[in-house]
Amino acid sequence: MTRFTTALSIIALSAAAACAQEADPAQEPGSMIEEGQQAASQMADHAEAAVAGAVDAVQGDGPTEARAALIDRNRDTVGEARFQQGPEGVLITIEMDGLPDSATGWHGAHLHMIGDCSNEDFTSSGGHINPSGRAHGLLNPDGPDNADLPNLYVHSDGTMRAQVFTTRVSLDGRMGVPAIFDADGSAIVFHDNEDDHVSQPIGGAGARHVCGVIEEAGE
Repeated sequence: MTRFTTALSIIALSAAAACAQEADPAQEPGSMIEEGQQAASQMADHAEAAVAGAVDAVQGDGPTEARAALIDRNRDTVGEARFQQGPEGVLITIEMDGLPDSATGWHGAHLHMIGDCSNEDFTSSGGHINPSGRAHGLLNPDGPDNADLPNLYVHSDGTMRAQVFTTRVSLDGRMGVPAIFDADGSAIVFHDNEDDHVSQPIGGAGARHVCGVIEEAGE
């Protein structure tokens, strides 16, 4: 905050000088000084408010935890994803049970731009969160996009337990990355196949198999 304090002092001195220059020549010197001090104080207050706003924007003041109930294409609840906002990214904890034997293996997972899993094929969740238009794929030299996550493994007993961390989104838009909680919300989607992390548009991950609307924790 030292640079901010120095800037405030310069603003205050500039304000006082400006008031002295613009004052009525017939005005008493003491009155001129008092008005200059008042103007400097007001400008310093405005500057402090601007600094506070900038700090808040960096730190974020939105939700720090979220959850998504995960449903399959039969509309059955198969698990939950939990989201925790950290200082430099979001930790996602995923637990699923009762998935079919055919699901055993690696599956692509992505964050989608609309908080809606109402369509049977989950296309209502829209495309990837990707406002910058980057290429898809964690291994793509022109990527990754903001939605990209590592592949996740379903065991032969139909369970998945995983934690992944991403710095490419936040819950509330802090640190200059897209917010999960924007105007139309967001969803997490798991695909039928493994993501190769290179090819377009989704790494050959196939159809959407599981979807969850991301909501603030406790809602």
